[in-house]
Amino acid sequence: MKAIDVTSGRELARAVSVADTFVTRLKGLLGKNELPQGQGLWIKPCSSVHTFGMKFSIDVAFLDGEQRVVAVATTLSPNRLSGFHLKASSVLELPAGTLDASVTVVGNRIEIT
Repeated sequence: MKAIDVTSGRELARAVSVADTFVTRLKGLLGKNELPQGQGLWIKPCSSVHTFGMKFSIDVAFLDGEQRVVAVATTLSPNRLSGFHLKASSVLELPAGTLDASVTVVGNRIEIT
């Protein structure tokens, strides 16, 4: 799967993994040394994330049911907790710096196919 910011026309990730079971959502990116450029993790359902135990920073786009960005957390450092976003139904985790580079902001629509 890949993720594209349809609003800005920029690719966010060319390889997106999906975490949609209890176990895969619980594990997330834990145990990884990095999230390489061009990769992402789509967690659903999800409205908040943490980076406890992670070794690297990430960008997080919080998406509603129509995959519109309702909030962003850029360069979320290890051992942090994001805010809780009631309107979010899923999150897209990306390498730090991806959202700024792609000009992805609240209101943009993300296509994950």
